Amino acid sequence: MKLKKLRVEIDEIDRELVRLLDRRAEIARVVGLSKANSGLNTFDPGRAKAVVTRAISQSNGAFPREGMTYVFREVLSACLNLQKPLKVGFLGPKDTFAHQAAIREFGSSVDFNAFEQIREIFAAVEKGWIDYGVVPIENSTGGTVHSTLDAFIDHECSVCSEILLPISHSLLADCPMSEVTRVYSHPQAFLQCGIWLKENLPKAEHIEVGSTAQGMLQAKQVPGSAAIGSEIAAEQYGLRILAKGIEDSQDNTTRFLVISKTDSHRCGDDKTSIMFSVKDRPGALYGILKPFNDLGVNLSKLESRPTKRKAWEQAFFVDATGHREDEVMQKAITALQEHCEEVRILGSYPREKTPREIEELQQIQQMKEENGQEITQEANGGEAEEGPIK
Repeated sequence: MKLKKLRVEIDEIDRELVRLLDRRAEIARVVGLSKANSGLNTFDPGRAKAVVTRAISQSNGAFPREGMTYVFREVLSACLNLQKPLKVGFLGPKDTFAHQAAIREFGSSVDFNAFEQIREIFAAVEKGWIDYGVVPIENSTGGTVHSTLDAFIDHECSVCSEILLPISHSLLADCPMSEVTRVYSHPQAFLQCGIWLKENLPKAEHIEVGSTAQGMLQAKQVPGSAAIGSEIAAEQYGLRILAKGIEDSQDNTTRFLVISKTDSHRCGDDKTSIMFSVKDRPGALYGILKPFNDLGVNLSKLESRPTKRKAWEQAFFVDATGHREDEVMQKAITALQEHCEEVRILGSYPREKTPREIEELQQIQQMKEENGQEITQEANGGEAEEGPIK
């Protein structure tokens, strides 16, 4: 009788969830019409991140955090699709980590398009063939993805969001580990698993391919071969998992950028990515970085790449804390322009919160509920949330 009573209660909750989801969808349609009439983009990365972060921070923890993230991301995705179906490109084929990152940002209710090269994604965004592109920019173990930086030099695309995706690698094969003589994978995967491979497969040949998915295809077709990939992909490609968690760092994370034709509105917890070329004179780079320091603007990334336009000409890339519309950021950019031959703002976009930061927000929410208060500013990255969730 107790079980029956609990099931009746669950059924009542489900009916209420369906009613609320239908109501949310109805409001989302109206919001879509309002955005269209105002010339606004239907997808607002800052708003989407704030909704998910706030949902997690308001939970008492009974519902798993990752599950809560997935549920709200899919609700947002379905409602967004009612406003306007989106085309999103990623570095394919499907089931790569880039594909997982795209789903993490947009949910599954979008039209996903797989591309073989990062430059192809930039070109597709630039020409309007897709609305958004998801490209890897750096890994916490393997470092910067230089092909993405090179694509920014040659294409006019803006950064509108970032994604932090925890990466866990597995060794996949169609044979026992004792028979593995070669390993196929993307160069970044080899960088992230180098120590494990050296200790466990010291004699195996490392063969670089364009993606982890291509590596898994090779492992399936070539006898005595293995690949580095995810557990999800192992089932997709019919491979056995020989070893799990082979990444050298347990905190292995890849940062992806979402590119489009425009950047994002200020949300109060933003980053700005800038590309510039320095005038060739002594102390030029110091003169560029000093204003950021004097103004208290934090630089979280500094990288350089050859422009390939003329010998030894370098393009520098920086990530700065703040939005391009912030007064202090505008002053820093003005000072930057005085020392540079070219300055290009690649985009301002909401900063992705780490799991630890979200956990801290959850703790703050619980403390405020105990004191009869509501959380607003912290859960929305610095600005108070207004109006219903859309």
